[in-house]
Amino acid sequence: MDTEKSSNSSFEDLSNLNENDKNELTKIKNDTEEEQHQEQVEKQDTGIMDILGNGQLVKKIIQKGTTDERPERNDIVKINYTGRLEDGTIVEEEKDFIVQVGDVEVVQGLDMAIPLMNIGEIAEVIVNSRFAYGEQGLRNEDDSTKSIPADATLVYTVELLSIKEESDLENKSFSARKEIGNRKRLRGNFWMKRQEYNLAIQSYRRALEYLDESEGGITDPTPDGELPPTNSQLQELLEDRIKVNNNLALAQLKISAYDAALKSVEAVLQCQPNNAKALYRKGKILDAKGNTAAAIPLLQKAATIDADDKLIQSELSKLIIKSKREARNEKDLYQKMLGQAQKLEQKSKTTQKHENKEASKFKLWGYLMGSILVGVAGVAIYRYNKYF
Repeated sequence: MDTEKSSNSSFEDLSNLNENDKNELTKIKNDTEEEQHQEQVEKQDTGIMDILGNGQLVKKIIQKGTTDERPERNDIVKINYTGRLEDGTIVEEEKDFIVQVGDVEVVQGLDMAIPLMNIGEIAEVIVNSRFAYGEQGLRNEDDSTKSIPADATLVYTVELLSIKEESDLENKSFSARKEIGNRKRLRGNFWMKRQEYNLAIQSYRRALEYLDESEGGITDPTPDGELPPTNSQLQELLEDRIKVNNNLALAQLKISAYDAALKSVEAVLQCQPNNAKALYRKGKILDAKGNTAAAIPLLQKAATIDADDKLIQSELSKLIIKSKREARNEKDLYQKMLGQAQKLEQKSKTTQKHENKEASKFKLWGYLMGSILVGVAGVAIYRYNKYF
């Protein structure tokens, strides 16, 4: 045995195997691959698909589709679906429901499963709470028996009725843009209320694509012959866009994406410099970035414009107190630093004075010693001259 190879090595040394051993290993390998292949075939035959590979999102075919056509991202699909708790309680149900794939207009689990369905297919989709309504669940305001508990796994029965490719923006009419954009805005509001800010941001950004008349040639007649939008209609789009940008800025602020939030709120203030909500949020963003001094005037302006908004008044008071505290701390720090500097200067002067005093003493002793030496030398010379 090779002394350089450990007995617990993580790889196998096949160099010393005889032919029979090699054949046996090859047979085992082939049998294993065959078993794995058979398992995959059985899953395909039963129509079971573990989409994420961890059991948290599983699709089972109930009825095969009539074609092999599947939706792609941004396609518009029409579906029927029913959502149940594991005990069979129906908590969601929609007929002829329109969904744009990939825009989280349904729970994430369904949004990921729909692209794996064929037209005409009916499937059961088991969605772990992580990809449904999570630890918050979902309260049904109209019927409490249909509320979704926290951490609930949902079982959906979904039928894919049709697929339609999304048309280019330049081919969409004013009314279509407004309807789709506001639907996505409301979906963003839904995610905001649930504090799922990244999903809200995704919905708001998609809403802006439809509500922005500067891209896609909205001022030209559509293929259906719809006339260009009037100024009042464009103003409506602008108002909708301002709502989206304000909410987008808030969602970005919540995840500390301050630069992106600042860009979103500036888009509002360029159109409406006196928008109180935008001024308030810009002030919050600047304060979060550490510029409280620049934030206060913005909140003061917002408070003047909307004097009844208690939230603005409260935040303004907090920032003023914070600013005064920071100024006081800065003053205390300056005085402390100044005191330290004065102490160092006094110490330096004392040291210098002591050194000068010591130098004077040394000089005086030098004079005395010099005088004594001169006297001694004089006496010595006198005596020398006397005797010689």
